[in-house]
Amino acid sequence: MASHASHNPPRRPAAHRKPRPGLFAGLRAGRTVATVAGAAAAAGVFAPAVHAEPRPSSEQVRAQVDELYRQAEQATQRYDGAREQTDALQQQVTALQDELARKTAAMESTRARLGDLAAEQYRSAGLSPAMRLALSDDPQQFLQRAGMLDQAGAIERQALEQYGSQRLVLDTRTAEAQQRLDDLARHQRELAAEKATVQDRLARAQALLAQLSADERAALERPAADRASRGAGRPALDPGTTPTVATGPTGQAPASGRAAAALAFARAQLGKPYVWGATGPDSYDCSGLVQAAWAAAGVGLPRTTYAQIDAAPRIARGELRPGDLVFFYSGVSHVGLYTGDGQMIHAPHPGAPVRYESVDVMPFAGAVRPA
Repeated sequence: MASHASHNPPRRPAAHRKPRPGLFAGLRAGRTVATVAGAAAAAGVFAPAVHAEPRPSSEQVRAQVDELYRQAEQATQRYDGAREQTDALQQQVTALQDELARKTAAMESTRARLGDLAAEQYRSAGLSPAMRLALSDDPQQFLQRAGMLDQAGAIERQALEQYGSQRLVLDTRTAEAQQRLDDLARHQRELAAEKATVQDRLARAQALLAQLSADERAALERPAADRASRGAGRPALDPGTTPTVATGPTGQAPASGRAAAALAFARAQLGKPYVWGATGPDSYDCSGLVQAAWAAAGVGLPRTTYAQIDAAPRIARGELRPGDLVFFYSGVSHVGLYTGDGQMIHAPHPGAPVRYESVDVMPFAGAVRPA
């Protein structure tokens, strides 16, 4: 009996013991949340924490911006040089085109004269071989067979010689004009490339500055000169303040003559904005300011820092006098006008107007004295 009973199917639970779906659903939901939370916590123990990139400090931004400005200024000097060459080539091309127009008109006048002679000759006895050759479109063949002029009369010979010379000159100048046009196109491409480089560096600098507050950006401009002045044992000079005595570190007399005129012009530009490629009168880049200042004193200087440093005798730093040109960085990409007492007037970079600043603010590269 017992053995038989053990094969009976299990009894169903009573109806009142049937589990309530809502209760277990809630428990399952709670258990799922707890499991997910626990898994996330456990994962946090073993997975590396993800941190946002730290915000750069003002000093880090300063260093990066200064480097971008330096790169932009190098490209600006290359741009200025390319633009100067482009402008010169454009003038040459224009002059050549004007000359070609005049020579073409003169040659056509001679050709018309030959046509009249040919018509008259044809009416009388037919065209001579020399006349037929001259009126052809092959000047090289004409020159190679110029001996046929011996068959022409005196008037005819004079017209033929004039026409042949005109065609030869015209062809030579046409080829020269085409070469200048090719050079111009190449310089224009170089100009566009340097312009793009400058704009890229300045845009990256502005993006870095945009990460700072207005106060931080303002402070970014001041400490550069302040630190350099303190390092040289001198109190900082407000960039907008005119020194009371424009003497150099050895106490030489104030500038006079052309140097004084150049300095007077530079002082009149204080506060005007830096604009790359600008030569005044409303804005300047560094070499444009120096060029304009000395032009006001009657001295012509080249457009770029690279050429300006070779345009006058070199002088040692200890021999600086007001009016001298002071150059910076190993690539000689920046220039200022020395005013004495370790200060200069220069156009620093975008966002910083023409101002006074210490010559210690950048790595010194050399100096020259225009005369």
